Amino acid sequence: MAKEFKLSAQRLEALKEELNYLKTVREKEVADQIKEARSFGDLSENSEYDEAKNEQGKLYSRIAEIENILSNYVVIEDHEKDPDAVRLGSRITVLDLEFKEEETYQVVGSQEADPMNGKISEESPFGRALIGHKVGEKVTVESPSGPVRYEIKKVTR
Repeated sequence: MAKEFKLSAQRLEALKEELNYLKTVREKEVADQIKEARSFGDLSENSEYDEAKNEQGKLYSRIAEIENILSNYVVIEDHEKDPDAVRLGSRITVLDLEFKEEETYQVVGSQEADPMNGKISEESPFGRALIGHKVGEKVTVESPSGPVRYEIKKVTR
């Protein structure tokens, strides 16, 4: 069974737009690069040709990756039995109980995860620990340096 990708509506649109761009504009640009590089002569010693073919390989790999995602996705919906609980799409503020620091994150699907920008995957240890919990509850996250305790301060959509 294929892996199911959980996406927000915005991420779904962004992937569709990227796929359209790659298949129309970028594919033609790479084909033109290959055509131009071929005109330089001997392909066995032609670094421009090698680079253009590498670029073509990366392009087709990305197209295949996006097509796989788009054939196996589920859009994150905004309705849930318990609207106060942390779930996919929630923006949460947590308090690190050891260092007394507050941090805000958004729980997203694995395709959208960007921890440096506050987007954590629901499949990550931190995301899994938070899912289903409510404001005021304390959660323990297993980390490489040992367990870390957080208190959920705020949950919004």
